[in-house]
Amino acid sequence: MTVQVLNGPNLGRLGTREPEVYGTTTYAQLVELLEDAGRELAMEVRVRQTDDEAEMLRWIHEATDAGDPVVLNPAAWSHTSIALHDALAALDAPLVEVHISNIHKREAFRHHSHVSAVADGVIAGLGIEGYVLALQWLSLRGAR
Repeated sequence: MTVQVLNGPNLGRLGTREPEVYGTTTYAQLVELLEDAGRELAMEVRVRQTDDEAEMLRWIHEATDAGDPVVLNPAAWSHTSIALHDALAALDAPLVEVHISNIHKREAFRHHSHVSAVADGVIAGLGIEGYVLALQWLSLRGAR
């Protein structure tokens, strides 16, 4: 099984951007963690990050066409992008929305996610371990 782990804007700055909120794990360390977890779960995990919303939409369309499950940290696009919601609504495979911080304990504008309405599950506030939990859940349910 191939799982697309997609990360939105500013997540490439993990480890240096607001470490008090997002922790000190770097993006490279996150990728390594997820690839290791994928091997343990007999999954091919494809981890990507972009600050370009159009590129993210293309990746989601690719996942839809391939029938791949998606673990998505949409970052700020959670709160702003109806285009992202619409692209994700076309997925046939499972979608897990992940946030490193608990968006519900932060600024009011972060409390609503356009992604949550089309996600099979949402993990927020558990740090980078939330991604691993998402992969484990997909593995348990056979991702279909």
